Amino acid sequence: MDRTIYREIAATRAVWAFAALLVAFILGALGSVSYVEHHGHIVTGMTNQVVWGLPHVFAIFLIVAASGALNGASIASVFGQAPYKPIARLSAVLAMSLLVGGLAVLVLDLGRPDRLLVAMTTYNFSSVFAWNIYLYTGFMAIVATYLFVQMSRPHQKYIRIAGTVAFLWRLALTTGTGSIFGWLVARPGYDAAIMAPLFIAMSFSFGLAVFILVLVALFRLSDRKLGGEMMHRLGGLLAIFAGAVLYFTAVQHLTAMYAQEHGGFVRFILLEGGHITWLFWLGQVVLGGLLPIALIYLPRIRNNPAEPIWASVLIIFGGLAQVYVIVIGGQSYPMPLFPGYEVSSSIGDGTIASYAPSLPELLLGLGGLAIALLAVGVATKILRILPTNLRDANVPGNTGS
Repeated sequence: MDRTIYREIAATRAVWAFAALLVAFILGALGSVSYVEHHGHIVTGMTNQVVWGLPHVFAIFLIVAASGALNGASIASVFGQAPYKPIARLSAVLAMSLLVGGLAVLVLDLGRPDRLLVAMTTYNFSSVFAWNIYLYTGFMAIVATYLFVQMSRPHQKYIRIAGTVAFLWRLALTTGTGSIFGWLVARPGYDAAIMAPLFIAMSFSFGLAVFILVLVALFRLSDRKLGGEMMHRLGGLLAIFAGAVLYFTAVQHLTAMYAQEHGGFVRFILLEGGHITWLFWLGQVVLGGLLPIALIYLPRIRNNPAEPIWASVLIIFGGLAQVYVIVIGGQSYPMPLFPGYEVSSSIGDGTIASYAPSLPELLLGLGGLAIALLAVGVATKILRILPTNLRDANVPGNTGS
């Protein structure tokens, strides 16, 4: 077994081509920001009923995935699993990059990005949104310190302490993000304490899926060897996390069905929601849950070395569908202004709100993803975070080493 060596990736033609593609998406996002700022949010699909649109779907997905991208580092440092140590540095970098990409989407979707100065200087501590500002900035600082400890040989004795703090903080961060929805008691689609553990399970699944794809892409772009044993380990974890998301989703809806006040919303999501219902069953449950688990566990399929990659792709699409169902579906269903009575008015009270995403919204969301991936690429180009060899025999703790 060779010693694990970390090296920067070389600036090959393929690397430059991929970077140019990401820059193109970022320019498209900036163009959409300028277009929306000039014409106003009326050019988007958002309305007075659906005020969080497709950009928020991407932003929340990236923020949630940022916590889960730290899985590899946490398993290595906190739980002492040696096979994951070579990927711990990349895990930390990807976590910070995804958070930056998600927050960039939120800022650019304000229509008036300069208004961020108000949020940074004026705090309402009774609002969970204000709490999350500290959770996000604290996450960046803690994970950056964690990465420094990993890369600094004199400070490596503090890796377990730094990793434990980062692990606990990531749980708090995802709990805070889920609580944004769980504490919105006015909307029957959000009012549930199960949102916090559901978002934690989602973070584990989405973040690991993104990490697997980024790991494979970087190793192929830099022409480095990635063994099947590492992919098998990551794939097994991915199936467990996907199963956990399905479990908490089932608990969420079964609990809502038990409460009479939420019965209408459950029927809307599961049966009567049109494209929302299709996204739930086909996108979230089948593509994002059952099919990835089958790819990893069914005997006739799991021997394929590409199965974790396809499972990760499906989970990402299913994850976006799940966040869409939570964000858009929860806003589309009308709020019970007068419980026990039917409400109707000329402004649409008591009716299902319609929403159709626009191209500027899609470009803005994809731009946030491009920002995150470009940040990872720049980090791997200037920092030694990517191991040169992850063959089975070179991963500590593998049976073949």
